[in-house]
Amino acid sequence: MRVHVADHPLITHKLTVLRDERTPSPVFRQLTEELLTLLAYEATRNVRVEEIEIQTPVTTTTGVRISEPRPLVVPILRAGLGMLDGMVKLLPTAEIGFLGMARDEETLQPYTYAERLPDDLSDRQCFVLDPMLATGGSLGAAIDFLFARGAQDVTAICILAAPEGVAKIQEQVGDRDVTLVLGALDECLNEKGYIVPGLGDAGDRLYGTV
Repeated sequence: MRVHVADHPLITHKLTVLRDERTPSPVFRQLTEELLTLLAYEATRNVRVEEIEIQTPVTTTTGVRISEPRPLVVPILRAGLGMLDGMVKLLPTAEIGFLGMARDEETLQPYTYAERLPDDLSDRQCFVLDPMLATGGSLGAAIDFLFARGAQDVTAICILAAPEGVAKIQEQVGDRDVTLVLGALDECLNEKGYIVPGLGDAGDRLYGTV
């Protein structure tokens, strides 16, 4: 598994505002979208392309286009939905699936409550959107779900991650082709399974509901 922590002053600046408890939901949503466009640039570095010949106003030349089958973007509901617009701005030709997963706050174990994905993901590059990689339970279950459908290449984009969650995913995926792209790697998890220093509950802060 590959882990890439983005190192860019704009990302750090936007993360700082996201972490601030005084940041209201509308600003939080806008910054999340902007952050995802920056992170998506890193995450799509190895997106599959094929050569094509085009005619410019001067001559013919060879360029590239996104290969078929098109990449699949999968936000994990509900908080991952706040990341979707920022991703598709950079990759508008991607297909979009949805995976509803939640964490039991007592057991910290994930469960799936909804899914809308193609039945066959053979030879598909999949991009999973999940703001917070905390214990790794939900994201790990989502990655397993995609590989069970035939996916061969999964990239997960997270705004923040805890070392414990990264270690859990690394142990779980084994030698499968998985990449983690992170806005920041934080210090640790607290006794309730929240990332420290973190930014609180991403879903609540995006949508203003508890």
